[in-house]
Amino acid sequence: MSYNTKYPSINDLRNRAKKKIPKFAFEYLDGGCNEDVNLHKNTAEIRNVELLPYYLSKHTGSSMKTELFGHQYDAPFGIAPIGLQGLMWPNSPEILAKAAFNHNIPFILSTVTTSSIERAAELTEGRAWFQLYHPTENKLRDDIIKRAEAAECPVLVILSDVPTFGFRPRDIRNGLAMPPKMNLTNILLAFGRPHWSLETLKYGIPSFEVLKPYMPKGLDLKQLGKFMDDTFSGRLNEEKIKPIRDMWKGKLVLKGVANEVDAEKAINLGLDGIIVSNHGGRQLDAGEASIKPLTRIADKYGKRIKVMMDSGLRSGPDIARTLASGADFTFLGRSFMYGVSALGKAGGDHTISLLKTELQQVMEQICCERIEDFPNHKIHQKLS
Repeated sequence: MSYNTKYPSINDLRNRAKKKIPKFAFEYLDGGCNEDVNLHKNTAEIRNVELLPYYLSKHTGSSMKTELFGHQYDAPFGIAPIGLQGLMWPNSPEILAKAAFNHNIPFILSTVTTSSIERAAELTEGRAWFQLYHPTENKLRDDIIKRAEAAECPVLVILSDVPTFGFRPRDIRNGLAMPPKMNLTNILLAFGRPHWSLETLKYGIPSFEVLKPYMPKGLDLKQLGKFMDDTFSGRLNEEKIKPIRDMWKGKLVLKGVANEVDAEKAINLGLDGIIVSNHGGRQLDAGEASIKPLTRIADKYGKRIKVMMDSGLRSGPDIARTLASGADFTFLGRSFMYGVSALGKAGGDHTISLLKTELQQVMEQICCERIEDFPNHKIHQKLS
């Protein structure tokens, strides 16, 4: 698990990424919504969780291997779906998909990222998961799902926490709201990041590769915004999920669960897993940090459905705290994008290796031999 010792933390990667990519791209990656309250609360409240070490217990070694949906992964974390990855670092979804495959962890491709379902499947030998933004038209929904099935994606993730786009002042100022626009300031900022600009020239202007077969040719940016608004309806309900459950024969996961009511509905609909998430603090600034509903949901429903979490995790200790709070598995988004934005092609391998090293150290330190033993090490206290 070797990594570049010049960047021994996710924060080091973040600082390097800030210097490597244009301001508009970094702020799109780094920001939350409104006043960023929930963005910061996510990580802070994970770090209120404390772990109990047992120093005199017999210890025969610690293993991060984790069984999930019939596959044994080498670590209990994966790469969360992220939109517009190629804007932040050119070719980044392909870098991350390949790194995830090499390290035997899951990679989730977003509907609105800059690589196709077919390419992600090729790079991962059919192991990539796919996240579906719910289309307005059933015909488009069905076609995208059939493509994911043909690509042998083992898990389909349906997104529930974007019924409306979050209000993100930075993106509005930078011209990255819908419809996006490339203003003179952004062009000048790009010139100030020559490595990013050269890589963008090499791989081309990022586009929505999953959606390309359905988009009219030659859309300008204003027309693109209208296309996205017309094509997707992010608001899910039980009636929209039922036909997807009937159609999809693989594992089906609901992402964006933030309360016990929705968790129970997911179970009743026959879903295989849920990802407790608040979209990385990018949708509802006035909501809870994800660790709070995760703890309640895992306690109440953890024996009935696989309970996972993303939002706010930034380190191996954060992964450990989340597993100790009842999660079966975790996902990180920004951390991996900091990695590729900082280190390019090496960023995926570096970030995975760093997180594995940190998590292994925690397990050895607290005498936790298996991932499923983490809850035995949680010091129970009321989260502030």
